[in-house]
Amino acid sequence: MTKTLRVAVIGAGRMGADHIQRLNTRIHGAEVAAVVDVDLARAQAAIEGIPGAVALADADEALNNGDVNAVLIATPGFLHEEILLKAIAKDIPILCEKPLTPDAGSAWKIVQAEEKLGHQRIQVGFMRRFDAEYAALGKIIRDSELGELLMLHHQHRNPTTPPGFTNEMLINDSVVHEFDAIRYFTGEEITSVQVRLGKATRNAPAGQHDPQHVLLETESGVLADVEIYVNAKFGYEVATQASFEDGIVSIGGDKGPYTRSNGHWGGNVTPGFEERFGAAYDVEIQSWVDAALRGEIGGPTAWDGYATAACCEAGVEAQKNGQKVTVKLNAKPDLYR
Repeated sequence: MTKTLRVAVIGAGRMGADHIQRLNTRIHGAEVAAVVDVDLARAQAAIEGIPGAVALADADEALNNGDVNAVLIATPGFLHEEILLKAIAKDIPILCEKPLTPDAGSAWKIVQAEEKLGHQRIQVGFMRRFDAEYAALGKIIRDSELGELLMLHHQHRNPTTPPGFTNEMLINDSVVHEFDAIRYFTGEEITSVQVRLGKATRNAPAGQHDPQHVLLETESGVLADVEIYVNAKFGYEVATQASFEDGIVSIGGDKGPYTRSNGHWGGNVTPGFEERFGAAYDVEIQSWVDAALRGEIGGPTAWDGYATAACCEAGVEAQKNGQKVTVKLNAKPDLYR
């Protein structure tokens, strides 16, 4: 078993560049061997100051590079399927940023390919599972400290959206995190999704209805809701309140010192996901590296990626018809049980 992961990072955009620096400066047991981007100049800029790393313009070059023994995929989601299938064929550790793929059909192909391989190689980048507050709430739920979990209430607020952020992206790029969080907290599959469109903010761009209210139900009947509000202006806030038989637990919300002075009070709201979940990304990548060196994975599986893609499909359908939509899942393979 290798003692060091020599990682090819595929995609040197915002998320890829962040992971490149993380691997180079804060992660133990891994090194950046290659960076791949269609913009070769961007790949070259990303490896500056990283000894031994090479810049490439094609993923095949990286996967066929004898110095590479692991891959981190940080390209746009529509490019994931082809790279994943090639990486599975190489039988090397894979960390794939969410989504696994953009739709349930292609995600199922990845699940089937990994099942055929016979062991798990893919970890999906749902980093919230590695956040300290998420982990603490998860432990309270699993240990039944406050009795049974009954309901989950989520708020997901962004200050603004980039150009081209469509109505469907509210589900596929934002609520996708809550879909995974609800599955993580409950340990169950989501059985139905409904999306309600109420009064919209004047700050939403044309063609985007913001905010939206997403209603969900799990196998045992746990009810969950998500306020997705992506043009909230005031900052980036991700919060969850869990209702138990014997108490209420809240996580997220404002950060930093909460000060009361001269008739005023307040704290800080993080400006973006990097600040809110920076530590969680560090824990996530270290968990992946440590597990990969043992021949395992250290987080969400390809099945989690597939199940969440199915939730997104149901969510987009519910956006359009206003009805409660059943989440359709294939039978779970033994590999993920």
